[in-house]
Amino acid sequence: MNETTTASWRTLLTQAHDALRDAVAGLEAEAWDAATPCEKWSVTQVLQHATGDQIAYAAAITGGPWPSEDPFSPSGRIEGDPGAYLAAALDASAGAWATVDDAAEQVPVPLPQGPLPAWLAAGACALDAAVHAWDIAVATGRPSPLTPEMARPLMEVATRIVEPLRAYGAYAPALEPGEEAGDVARLLAYLGRRPVPVF
Repeated sequence: MNETTTASWRTLLTQAHDALRDAVAGLEAEAWDAATPCEKWSVTQVLQHATGDQIAYAAAITGGPWPSEDPFSPSGRIEGDPGAYLAAALDASAGAWATVDDAAEQVPVPLPQGPLPAWLAAGACALDAAVHAWDIAVATGRPSPLTPEMARPLMEVATRIVEPLRAYGAYAPALEPGEEAGDVARLLAYLGRRPVPVF
């Protein structure tokens, strides 16, 4: 039985969305230009990327509009309130996933792998939101939003989808987590991130 069962993927996705929302809530103006673990990207650019990815998942599911900006080439400029900008994307994503049957075997996703089972497709969407929530949190001196309870199912998702995506530059090469690493550190290392980032 996989960690991300059909009964739990909705909870995992909600937790990841909440983590991303909390990571940007109340940030001071100077925080938006801070460097992040995503090489050459500021906090603003990571948010633009993460927001675009959530819109892309919604579009793949519903046939609605795709992101207006390339998530992999974020401009670093957000017009208006960043929190509202993110909230609209998360609402679109959550609304799209609400239409997906728990046991669906072919859910459209904006990934080169093509349609995936519901638990894995939603897990991929959750992984994207959660890891970028971590990027923003550590860049702005906030506690990690990742918990072991989130990291375990996200690791199962990651091992199923990440390898083909590395070739597109979506994830850096995996790092050695170390023998004493916990669930969160192992997930971050697999995604090419150092649990204690240096940037």
